[in-house]
Amino acid sequence: MAEKSKILIIGGTGYIGKFIVEASAKAGHPTFILVRETTTKHPEKSKLLDNFTSLGAKLLIGDIHDHASLVNAIKQVDFVISTVGGQLVGEQVKLIAAIKEAGNVKRFLPSEFGADVDHVNAIEPGKSVLQGKVAIRRAIEAAEIPHTFVSCNGFAGYFLPTVGQMDTYTAPREKLTIIGDGTPKAVFVKEEDIASVTIKAVEDPRTLNKTLIFRPPGNTVSFNEIASIWESKIGKTLEKTYVSEEQFVKNIQEAPFGLSIVLSIMHSVLINGDTTNFEIEPSFGVEASELYPGYKFTTVDEYLAAIA
Repeated sequence: MAEKSKILIIGGTGYIGKFIVEASAKAGHPTFILVRETTTKHPEKSKLLDNFTSLGAKLLIGDIHDHASLVNAIKQVDFVISTVGGQLVGEQVKLIAAIKEAGNVKRFLPSEFGADVDHVNAIEPGKSVLQGKVAIRRAIEAAEIPHTFVSCNGFAGYFLPTVGQMDTYTAPREKLTIIGDGTPKAVFVKEEDIASVTIKAVEDPRTLNKTLIFRPPGNTVSFNEIASIWESKIGKTLEKTYVSEEQFVKNIQEAPFGLSIVLSIMHSVLINGDTTNFEIEPSFGVEASELYPGYKFTTVDEYLAAIA
């Protein structure tokens, strides 16, 4: 058997990062995780790191702000996956510089893992946040770094456990609030599936310099369809309230900054339908379930059946 390619993951202790680390290690790739010294001493994250090392992953001490540590880590691997979040998304220019200097990376997957930012029409403040990811895409292309942009769309674990309810931690049994008219299609994919397919795509020649877009049929549903599936699982009809676009925009404007970002991206997905209202053209993208027809995605129906 040919030796598996080496993968470096930056942001591996974050929400989607931990799934990517596990998928890489379980697929047999020599897996490296860039971690700060302080992270190894963090009570919760140190447990996560222990789990990673038990799977065979190797920790490399470094920091996105420490150029020498970045170059040193990158020189040890073939592929680099970034799953950093928040303010660090813009700081990926430092990764681009380090990858260019190292000169050995076969492909870079920047921190995306959401809607295809070249095809969204978000309102502020989400618009500015997503524009930060667009800027990183253009910088990677300008630097002529081989890449794959992963647009997995919605995380099932964010939305489905509460059936899209913002004000609770449990699935509704009596009342349900639906954003907009509930008709635009959105995409919700289980995190383990996102990670497994991302690792499949890392060295796939069909995803080179393309956007890998997740749109499996069983995961592409409207809010109304999700509500209907949930009602069928619990065997009862819920009292539904629809929030108009006008009211939802007002909610965004009145929300604290962090929440307003989340709400404005929900507006893009659930009211504008930005994850499904464009064709995936071969010139820029490939669809995950078409690329890997043998892969069994956990459908929205299956996900809701498991929590009913």
